[in-house]
Amino acid sequence: MFKNILLFVLVVLVLTPITAFSQSEKVLNLPSFDKPLFHYGFYLGLNNNSYKVSYKPSTINSPDITVNSSVGFNVGLIADLKVHNNINLRFEPGLMSNTKTLVFNHIGGTNENTKTREVGATFLHLPVILKLSANRLNNIRPYVLGGLSFDYNFSSNETSDDDNFAGKFRTTTGNFMYEIGIGVDLYLNYFKFSPSIRGVFAINNEIKYDKTSPSQWTDPIDFLGTRGIFLHLSFE
Repeated sequence: MFKNILLFVLVVLVLTPITAFSQSEKVLNLPSFDKPLFHYGFYLGLNNNSYKVSYKPSTINSPDITVNSSVGFNVGLIADLKVHNNINLRFEPGLMSNTKTLVFNHIGGTNENTKTREVGATFLHLPVILKLSANRLNNIRPYVLGGLSFDYNFSSNETSDDDNFAGKFRTTTGNFMYEIGIGVDLYLNYFKFSPSIRGVFAINNEIKYDKTSPSQWTDPIDFLGTRGIFLHLSFE
């Protein structure tokens, strides 16, 4: 379902500028929208966050971890600073929720309580984004973006005394990400609507290793980092 929505939005992002170039000039909506130095807005969205897992030599033979992700939700605010006619610096603080299930296939037996760990998270997402826009054509303006963010995980159990031996898979509380994306500004009668697709990638290792070693859950893991796709719908 989420992949179908992303595919639809991607097709819209690609075809909309092409359609605009084929149209004759028409009346502009919100002709003065891009003139102010500052403007504000809000956004809603969906995310599908997973983990990238890389392994290291350990006492565990042939480690094999599967990550199953579910669709989560994003909501937040937008503060936009006009740096240049085609460059904007944006701060987009928001909340993001999602759940990931880790299956440790290398652990023998059929006990799901031992082989499976669910990692639920609610993040405070604090990205600083540089937005590079093409010149406006009629009521359409495509753009690309990139930036860095800090995520604070309210659901983190990093400081918990319990670890996987007590059934808890621990991850770090604060994490740094980078994100890139493409989108298009659509100037409507009363507001600007901007759908975009973004990829989000962790910079730091998010795993909190078990206190007891050897651990069949954390010892094999060299790096565990978020990798996700956002469907981002902005209203400004």
